Amino acid sequence: MRRTGVWLIGARGSIASVVMAGVAAARRGIAPLAGLVTQRPEFGASDLAAPEAFVFGGHEVRAGALPDIAKAVLESCRVPYLADALREDLAAIDRHIRPGIVRGAGDTVASMADAAAPVDTDAAAMARIRADLDAFRAAEGLDRIVMVNVASTEPPMDPQPAWDDLAALEAAARGTAPVLPASALYAWAALSGGDAYVNFTPSLGSDVPALRALAEARGAVHMGKDGKTGETLVKSVLSELFARRNLRVLSWFGQNILGNDDGRVLENPRNKASKIRTKDHLLRRILGYAPETRVGIDFVQSLGEWKIAWDHIHFSGFLGGRMQMQFTWDGCDSLLAAPLVIDLVRLVELAQRRGERGVVTSLSSFFKDPMGTEEQRLVRQDEDLLAWIRREA
Repeated sequence: MRRTGVWLIGARGSIASVVMAGVAAARRGIAPLAGLVTQRPEFGASDLAAPEAFVFGGHEVRAGALPDIAKAVLESCRVPYLADALREDLAAIDRHIRPGIVRGAGDTVASMADAAAPVDTDAAAMARIRADLDAFRAAEGLDRIVMVNVASTEPPMDPQPAWDDLAALEAAARGTAPVLPASALYAWAALSGGDAYVNFTPSLGSDVPALRALAEARGAVHMGKDGKTGETLVKSVLSELFARRNLRVLSWFGQNILGNDDGRVLENPRNKASKIRTKDHLLRRILGYAPETRVGIDFVQSLGEWKIAWDHIHFSGFLGGRMQMQFTWDGCDSLLAAPLVIDLVRLVELAQRRGERGVVTSLSSFFKDPMGTEEQRLVRQDEDLLAWIRREA
């Protein structure tokens, strides 16, 4: 089988731990992979990479032992039986995890870091990341590498003139002032070597004009932003229902409470601003107008890996009658995200092997704020994905 390297940013975090534990469990025959989009019959004729042949590594800014971290996450996800059976597998992966960077990641992430790599320029940070990727490829004899950013959300960074041109970006990166956030430095490193990059976070990532041009020049593929796993997934379906039945949405209020370190990072108003933007903009795109909206996100430590979202929708119909709908989403975010990460690795690896380059817009159904397209209707996004996969088959 082809050996695909999967390089996770935030490699000792909740989502990464569950991804790696899930693949290890499937490889050992302990638990089957389930909930993958690419397991649907429509994908059966496609030559997708086997998850069992994935080789994992990554960057992390926090110290700790992956088996212990994964055990705590899996226990919170209510699948505790897996952790002890996979200790050896996870310990082997842990040896491939390298110190990440906090340059440009924001004060909250920096305050949680105790194993970050010291770098004094963006250029040095990018070079260090690229060296780790090259060493990983050589040591494991990999056919391809897919980098997936599953780290905590960064605060937004104002666009800079150097972002528009690669030569200008390279020159600015040699200075001591940060030019790019950490997520974009990781993307730059991956794309510069022709490797694929997936941004599963609301952070900037590869959504920079100079990096888009770099991907095209190096024959690399990339996609993001912000994995669509729970409340926003439901919102994208329900908002189309209201649009198709011509029921006018007057207001849509959503409140989210969540635990784990991602929730702790989102306590910072600047980090939270990045997340709210990706969760709140799709209504306008689907409905064609902007109802009154509000998105709340609060950290509740006792929830651990669980996320609860409550939405209240106020709408009007025949004779101007006003009605309402409410729903509650209660899910383990890591268990929802992990299969999508595996799907994305399989799909971007295929895109890379097919000789595609640049943004893979046909993967928009996986993201809250998909790059390269304004389409937010889930059914239409899924049709685009199926048309894309049929072209390969």
